[in-house]
Amino acid sequence: MDYILKVLFLALLSISAQGKLLTGSFWHITDLHWDPTYKFTDGNSGSVCNSSGNRPTPQAGKYGDYVCDSPWDLISSSVHAMKDILPDPDFIIWTGDDTPHVPNEDLGEEEVLSIISNITYIIKEVFPKTKVYSALGNHDYHPKNQLPDTQSNIYEQVQNLWKDWLDPASRGTFKRGGYYTEKLLNQTGVRVLVLNTNLYYDQNKVTENIKDPADQFKWANQVLTEATKNKEKVYIVGHIPPGFFEKKRHKPWFRPEFNQQYMDLIQNYHNIIIGQFFGHHHTDSFRMFYSSSGSPINAMFLSPGVTPWKTTLPGVVDGANNPAIRVFEYNTKTLLVEDIVTYYLNLTYANIAHARWEKEYRLTEAFTVPDASPASMHQVLEQIAHENCYLQKYYTFNSVNYDLSVCNKDCRIDHVCALREVSFEAYEHCVEKEGASSTIQALITVNVALALSFWAIL
Repeated sequence: MDYILKVLFLALLSISAQGKLLTGSFWHITDLHWDPTYKFTDGNSGSVCNSSGNRPTPQAGKYGDYVCDSPWDLISSSVHAMKDILPDPDFIIWTGDDTPHVPNEDLGEEEVLSIISNITYIIKEVFPKTKVYSALGNHDYHPKNQLPDTQSNIYEQVQNLWKDWLDPASRGTFKRGGYYTEKLLNQTGVRVLVLNTNLYYDQNKVTENIKDPADQFKWANQVLTEATKNKEKVYIVGHIPPGFFEKKRHKPWFRPEFNQQYMDLIQNYHNIIIGQFFGHHHTDSFRMFYSSSGSPINAMFLSPGVTPWKTTLPGVVDGANNPAIRVFEYNTKTLLVEDIVTYYLNLTYANIAHARWEKEYRLTEAFTVPDASPASMHQVLEQIAHENCYLQKYYTFNSVNYDLSVCNKDCRIDHVCALREVSFEAYEHCVEKEGASSTIQALITVNVALALSFWAIL
């Protein structure tokens, strides 16, 4: 009996060890938006940065201000925090937007390339042996947002800056259209697609009348068809996501036809696309993709940004965030995302005392789910949609513990519909349906209260 128990114990240890061997970790960092004009001096009550748009910065400090983009001290602190927290990641995903929110006339092509170069340098310096999968953001070009569907000097120069990270074949497609694909860590059976979704941005006038800018959809379909034949699992990486911004109702980023084409891509290849990783929002969110029968088939993870910059997008109230960086834990064979851990810097505390990057939350603990699979993320969405405690928890995470106000019924509709529906038509239907539901619920609540008052009088 003792021998049998010993064998069983060793077998369990072996299974546990194998499970740990299959779990890897990688960093996702996005939207650093370095503002080289940031100059802080004690007692400064005016504006310390160009990215503030002349908004006052009386609370500014060494690590920034909520109306400014990142000073270099914040950039450096975030990258070194990554090294302190997880010094040897399997790889890093970096999804762009490196220059500040300033008018085009305040930057030029040389300045844009210089900013990208400086951030590239510090990542290489701190992580000299780590593979980085890097995507361009809409602010990584001059003029901003106007990324072309043909070769350009910026594409050429950036691929040269990133040549240590790019395979020879990747350099070719990057120079042609700012996108590429590679085997993940050069391993068989796993692949990364890094897309230039800025080509689909509704602010990009260069691609306005082009059906398939840079032939990227055609190329992606070819890559994913081949990946299906080779039984590969795939991650998709990009900057601007499809769907709608959760902090402003009816605000999409893609042109409608491109949004639909992207959805078709996920629908057609959801069996091999295991994860999608994007930035752009500066907020912490996710997007669900469903089959025609309503089953969850994919999840897109939107990581919060390093910049704390308070957006000037009309209609968004107090849209700042605390700086954040994120670790993904994943199965190295299946690419299933097993967990997500977000770390953040309380900017107010950092400026008063010192930079203290701390764990904000772990997904599986915060939302009591087993992993970050599509089924689990659907469960998270259902909790957010139907339980106020989870809605409020998600809402606090959304701004990285910056906005601690209550998410009211309109706020709930904005977030739930953006999380649930990437399709333009389905999103509009969701807003209408959830709005009607909220109205009916409010009427029921009022009627119940009146009835109770009436019976109390009797």
